[in-house]
Amino acid sequence: MTAEPADLFYESQGLRLHYVDWGNEAAPPLVLVHGGLDHCRNWDAIAQALQPHFHVVAPDLRGHGDSEWAKGSSYSLADHVYDLSRLIRHAKLKDPAIAGHSMGGMISLAYAGTYPAQVSRLGVLDGIFLAGSRRTPIHEQMSRWIDQLDRIGEREASTFRTIEEASQRLSTRNKRLTPALALHLARHGLRQDTDGLYRWKFDHHLRARAPYRLLPDDYTGLWSRITCPTLLMWGDESYLPDPEAAGLLAHFRQAKMQKIAGAGHWLHHDRLDVVLASLRRFLDAPQPAQAR
Repeated sequence: MTAEPADLFYESQGLRLHYVDWGNEAAPPLVLVHGGLDHCRNWDAIAQALQPHFHVVAPDLRGHGDSEWAKGSSYSLADHVYDLSRLIRHAKLKDPAIAGHSMGGMISLAYAGTYPAQVSRLGVLDGIFLAGSRRTPIHEQMSRWIDQLDRIGEREASTFRTIEEASQRLSTRNKRLTPALALHLARHGLRQDTDGLYRWKFDHHLRARAPYRLLPDDYTGLWSRITCPTLLMWGDESYLPDPEAAGLLAHFRQAKMQKIAGAGHWLHHDRLDVVLASLRRFLDAPQPAQAR
């Protein structure tokens, strides 16, 4: 098994975007897409476990991790879908399986709906929801977006003296993180600047809600085009609504729903054992031999 993945780059819309490649190129491809304000290395436990059976690739989305920030802060869903299409072509991943968490799940769903014949299987970890159907008047969207960008531009980024200090911040946001996992996430999620302080790698402009978002009918239209087997996973302590109770499964041709007890939004951190076992079954990967 590869101890550390290779750090590689590709170009999309003039941006230099980073991804990690866990090797095993002869195996079926599997792309792991992280969520908002995260980075590709939060998949490490999943990637290491599945690497013997798959060619695992995990991108840093634009504005995240070691990928460049977008000029003009263009972070629409469509931009992310385009980046994913560029990665799949660049790495020559034929009909990959895709697993996405949170925003990465929404990106993966949109990609699979755009190119249904080019995705073999799709797993979504707490990444499917619809905003209210009532559309805010466009002038309100515009003024809110402008105000958000102004505030972000004036905001001082959080700083940390040590990686351990940042890992403690992560632990306060998710009580289920082990100290080792929190330290791992912080180590790969920070950069040290010339002043010696550490700052998060992600672009804070990602937080702005641009006035050119997809409508609910656009999302459901894409979901209804997905033809590959689809697994929707949801933690019963998530802040996102239950997709089944919200009636979202009706928009899919062959989606299965799995509810995971004792898990919040970061399913793969909160209940790694359950999520990994489910992904193994869904992807037809062998289960590990039982310890004697």
